[in-house]
Amino acid sequence: MQEFWNERYAQPAYAYGEQPNEWFKKQIDGMKPGKILLPGDGEGRNGVYAATLGWEVNAFDLSSTGKDKAIQLANKHTVEIDYKVGELTEFNYNKDSFDAIALIFTHFAPGLRTNYHQILSTYLKPGGVIIIEGFRKEQFERLKPGEKGGGPKNIDMLYSEAELLSDFKDFEILELKEEDVDLDEGHFHKGNNAVIRFLGRKKG
Repeated sequence: MQEFWNERYAQPAYAYGEQPNEWFKKQIDGMKPGKILLPGDGEGRNGVYAATLGWEVNAFDLSSTGKDKAIQLANKHTVEIDYKVGELTEFNYNKDSFDAIALIFTHFAPGLRTNYHQILSTYLKPGGVIIIEGFRKEQFERLKPGEKGGGPKNIDMLYSEAELLSDFKDFEILELKEEDVDLDEGHFHKGNNAVIRFLGRKKG
């Protein structure tokens, strides 16, 4: 997967654009800046946007090329982000240390999702929020040859409402909705896509 993402991010243009994801932007715009973690932040469009609002940004991704593009984007906006390269399990973030965690089209390999969501939950402060937008399982039908849908071509990596409710059962559900949305995010997120949007607050 590292090779796949390095290749995708190797072009000068930003694969998913330079602007933040709309769902992420809507949530973060209404929050008091604090400390945020962005797993799978790719070329940094969301992390950099959060930094421009005054957030202390921690991000990571498998792709070193993605990191290079993210730092380039941060420099363009004269902000700083702490960006690491590797897997979630390679980092030891402090428990209860983040005010927000955002998973924006971050799809984990089959068998890892629940465990990774549980690990991330421990990094969130009580009262902190998790922001998710991802492709839901109905998107799989749009990945057939000739279709323009985005997302992993493995249905087990796509989200369902039941899975999110199970993974975050100790959270207060602020929003959870399945939608078909028109994406216009760079070259790879185009047209009408089946997504799920989740906003949850950690109890405690």
